[in-house]
Amino acid sequence: MYEALQAEIIDDLKIELKNEEGFSEELLTIKVKSAIREVAAARSYPSSYSDMFKESDMANYYTQIKALAMYDYSKIGAEGQDNYSADGENIIYSDRRELFDGVLPIAQV
Repeated sequence: MYEALQAEIIDDLKIELKNEEGFSEELLTIKVKSAIREVAAARSYPSSYSDMFKESDMANYYTQIKALAMYDYSKIGAEGQDNYSADGENIIYSDRRELFDGVLPIAQV
């Protein structure tokens, strides 16, 4: 499930990252798959919802999924770090939870 969304996000991120030193499409794919699973889990789809509905709904979270995948990909090798400094370059990572803003569980009555 979510193959079309996954392919679209991977294609878009490959364009953004193609000139990055050490770019790995395999690692990027893993990060995109993980981000999709996390957003789907956060949505808490009831089992009665069709796959077609879930796929359509998940497309609304393209931006959040892409941002999560990019965040996780950029932190490869720096897991657990909040900031990084080297060669006069300072990087401060934002709170990953902020990337889930707007991703709410499906309300059930």
